[in-house]
Amino acid sequence: MTFLLNKTGITSHFRAHSQKTEDALFLSRRGFHVEPGAREKALLAEDPSLKPFKSYKKSVKRLKRIGDVLTIVVVAGCCYEIYVKAVMREEARKQAQSEVA
Repeated sequence: MTFLLNKTGITSHFRAHSQKTEDALFLSRRGFHVEPGAREKALLAEDPSLKPFKSYKKSVKRLKRIGDVLTIVVVAGCCYEIYVKAVMREEARKQAQSEVA
């Protein structure tokens, strides 16, 4: 409990903790290069039995792109509809004001 009441103890604790994390981040960013072993090379090698499925990636990319385009079109359509409704409401309000006056 006295540790919590002592402000210098808390600040020194956080300062020491932040130095430890900064050192750990610095070491992890260095990016030591280790040559992959035989098992890793075998896993990364191209598998001939998967050749028929190569087009799968292309079709998924194409489908994603079509989905993105459709999303943009729908959002643009919604924005246009909101704009049209706002303009029509504004015109109706102006017309109502001119009839009253």
